[in-house]
Amino acid sequence: MSGKLYLVSVGPGSMELIPPRVHAALEASDVIVAYELYLTWIRPWIAGKDVRTLPLTQERERAQLALEQARQGRSVALVSSGDIGIYAMATLAFEDMREDDVFEVELIPGITSANACASLLGAPLSHDFATLSLSDLLCPWEWIETRARHIAAADLAAVFYNVQSRQRQEGVYRIIDIMLEHKRPGTLCGIVHNAYREGQTVEIVTLDALRARRFDMLTTLVIGNRFTRRKRGWIYTPRGYGNWDETPDSVRSDTLPAQATWVFSGTGDGNALARAIAADGPVVLSSASDYGAEAARRACPGATVIAGRLGVERRRELLRESGARAIVDATHPYAADMSRQLIQLAHELALPYMRYERPDAADAHPALHCATVQQAAALAMAHGRRIFLATGSRDLESFLHADGAAAHEWFLRLAPDPQHLQRAVDLGLPRAHLCAMQGPFSQNSNETLWRDWGIDCVVTKQSGDAGGYRAKAAAAAALGIPLIVLDRPRLDYPQRVNDFAAVSAWLGTMKGETA
Repeated sequence: MSGKLYLVSVGPGSMELIPPRVHAALEASDVIVAYELYLTWIRPWIAGKDVRTLPLTQERERAQLALEQARQGRSVALVSSGDIGIYAMATLAFEDMREDDVFEVELIPGITSANACASLLGAPLSHDFATLSLSDLLCPWEWIETRARHIAAADLAAVFYNVQSRQRQEGVYRIIDIMLEHKRPGTLCGIVHNAYREGQTVEIVTLDALRARRFDMLTTLVIGNRFTRRKRGWIYTPRGYGNWDETPDSVRSDTLPAQATWVFSGTGDGNALARAIAADGPVVLSSASDYGAEAARRACPGATVIAGRLGVERRRELLRESGARAIVDATHPYAADMSRQLIQLAHELALPYMRYERPDAADAHPALHCATVQQAAALAMAHGRRIFLATGSRDLESFLHADGAAAHEWFLRLAPDPQHLQRAVDLGLPRAHLCAMQGPFSQNSNETLWRDWGIDCVVTKQSGDAGGYRAKAAAAAALGIPLIVLDRPRLDYPQRVNDFAAVSAWLGTMKGETA
């Protein structure tokens, strides 16, 4: 007699949410194969059964055990939480099943983590959406990033599984940054912990707020799209019957100057460049943060200033609808992702593109150079105990959660942006170790601060003279403390110059061609 294999889904963790068909399948089964936790919700239905449990890491062994029992003519229930066919056990059973197997197979669907979490938030998945696991145990991290980039570029709502573990601390923030490259920072999102289980928590936040939060493997993130809305403590996404051209955005293309040069800045020299070219025609000056926009308005009163991370879709629309003349990329030397996006937009929209990059500062003092944040963290910990970071808040977590970081004291200087300050505090940096001031700083200022704090190692970026690199290097040399330098990322820019005059000449050439 041939056996039967039931592939059983028991949902998110509540008996009330287990599909009725599960009860019948369990009653009909001789053998129950599961991870111990999954039995919590079905124990009344499996009394007297032959129950086989294997640890959490032995998923394939569980599937193989169920297959062998079915081949012996027994009725077997292979049990999984959520839906057994989604990020779960069914695929392992099908992989090891043979073409000559004769036992019957029945898969009983269940409520997935995505469904469960969405229901606790409202209806955020009412239009097209994607799911993505952030675990790289079975999938190369490069693939995860590529898929995340496509999800973000398409402005799909998304559900992220396996968000953060003890071994995988940084990945989720990389994915959030990818989302922020394309989606508005105010995009509504949900953080759901232990959905439909003891200790359940549900929170609605904005996309940019996720950057300062901590998660675990029992947390699921739900990311909205640009139309996701909030009402009465719930979020929902329209189904698409409305006007999808209406964007909930404070920036309107009909308020922007036509044929303007768009300068993407965020640095003092970028703002100065915008001011220099504003005399020759309209300029739209785009900054990633409200704090940066305030500085931009002061530095370039003749420009139209846009604040915030609009996302690539909205940025594309505004460039196209306003009839932009050209893109000048004057973003920070380490904002490589933004530069890649601008290069791609210029190509798509057939817009002239020019990269203005502040020159490197020559090394007049000893320095240890490295290519990655991880290398910088390792070098700093090898050379100091009280480490000063002049690298901003974006990479702070890579330093604070590097192996061995807890044995060191970390100090940070950053711009007085409330969001960045809150992120540093949320990551556990003591407030007494924070200095919120707008640079660049003189050699004397650096020496005074580092001497008062007892700093014995400094980490900085090659920010050039405009970013105060030479003054930091001189101060470290004067105090006799090691200087770790994170080198700039290298991109293949279509065109790149290092001075304002070259940008003005390039724009003048285009004006002549137009005439």
